[in-house]
Amino acid sequence: MSQNVEGVQEALQYFQRTGQPMWDTIDPAVEVYDHDIPDAGSYRGHDGYARWLTDWGRAWSDFSLETERFIEAGDKVVVVFQLTAKGKGSGVEVKRRDGMVLTLRDGKTIRLDYYNNVPAALEAAGLSEQDAHADS
Repeated sequence: MSQNVEGVQEALQYFQRTGQPMWDTIDPAVEVYDHDIPDAGSYRGHDGYARWLTDWGRAWSDFSLETERFIEAGDKVVVVFQLTAKGKGSGVEVKRRDGMVLTLRDGKTIRLDYYNNVPAALEAAGLSEQDAHADS
């Protein structure tokens, strides 16, 4: 397992335990693009990252993430996970497979792209579904 994958796993486990990002693994100039929030634009820096988490969480009264896979693609790591969430206003439960693409430099996330479907995340990392299952 690569250092990038190990670092992303550790940071995600920390977030799941504490609800806080592991800031020392996130570059101060990080860019976040949430392709699930219409017209969200980008979030920049640690303040932007924190604002993105707030914006993303605002839709849910409760959520959990169950990680399925970590896939390395050069300087990127794709995280595939099952999202289970309850809409804050509607109370509707959502269950779906989402994906994040983290671009890393020197062990730190410099860009995070969030997708509400796995094929879009894989495509963004230059992978196909077939690539994602090659080592399964």
